Amino acid sequence: MKLPSRDVMARHAAEKVDGSRIHLPRQTVDPLRQVGRRLLMALGVLFLTVLIVYADREGYRDSVDGTVDFLDCLYYATVTLSTTGYGDIVPASDAARLVNVLVITPLRVLFLIILVGTTLEVLTERTREEFRLKKWRSHLRDHTVIVGFGTKGRSAIQTLCATGLRKDQIVIVDPSGKVIEAANLDGFVGIVGDGTRSDVLLRAEVQRARQVVIATQRDDTAVLVTLTARQLNRGAKIVAAVREEENAPLLRQSGADAVITSASAAGRLLGLSVLSPSAGTVMEDLIQQGTGLDLVERPVTKAEAGRSVRETEDLVVSVLRGHRLLGYDDPAASPLQLTDRLITIVRAAPLTPLTTPPED
Repeated sequence: MKLPSRDVMARHAAEKVDGSRIHLPRQTVDPLRQVGRRLLMALGVLFLTVLIVYADREGYRDSVDGTVDFLDCLYYATVTLSTTGYGDIVPASDAARLVNVLVITPLRVLFLIILVGTTLEVLTERTREEFRLKKWRSHLRDHTVIVGFGTKGRSAIQTLCATGLRKDQIVIVDPSGKVIEAANLDGFVGIVGDGTRSDVLLRAEVQRARQVVIATQRDDTAVLVTLTARQLNRGAKIVAAVREEENAPLLRQSGADAVITSASAAGRLLGLSVLSPSAGTVMEDLIQQGTGLDLVERPVTKAEAGRSVRETEDLVVSVLRGHRLLGYDDPAASPLQLTDRLITIVRAAPLTPLTTPPED
């Protein structure tokens, strides 16, 4: 696939309409439980009012028979809390009137608040959402931005979570609202919007992110996202996936630190499986975090510094020294230095599953 020029891609991105919005994950509450809870609270306020009036029933007068019994107290509490107020039962003594001012009136307000709670929730939803967003932004540092929540994006998240990354340290950007809803159900913060636009990535706080994973469906989109993310954050580690290998150099020129070619990688795995099905199974196991064996990058420990690669406890595949990647059998890899990083094969840790992803 040949990519269009940057000017064409820029015009294509500019023509898209930005509907970005940050969606924070939230706990869903059963509507019946909400209604039942409010009903119980309303009945509690009513019962408390009846007890207060009954305790001071001598201070009330009934225009019908002059006395106030328990049924009259229940009736008075009901018409008072509902602000109906027929006037047939009234507080006559100073104490009863003071109780009405200091106790019954606040209970009436509380009763009305409970009854119109749903309306108040709608009115205060925006305020609460703004408060949650400010709190989220203030705590977000060195996080991971995932652009594209399809098969590749979800698989990348599974791998990151298997290595110990918390869900609240992941922000997902995708143009599909339904996809972001699925991300919220999984406990991730999601932003509906075009990842090629700087304002969308700024909503994801990409300027403060430690790493960016670009798993879009189109290679030209991946190039634009990479350019935008690198412009906003010069120090972040950017990893991008492309379908065609011929587009990988352009991704690197755009600022990607690592580029994964999905089509050719799958083809190589297929070819290896034809030559040796067992070898293909082992390779698939290695790249699938959380099952069997895992590839892990870790620093050299003080006890390992100065030793050869073969003297380490783990099975070392490669040694990362500065920007050089040395094989385990490279004479330059030994002795190990304290600043080296080791690519090792270890037993897999249990993986937390996500919901079934949509196909890219």
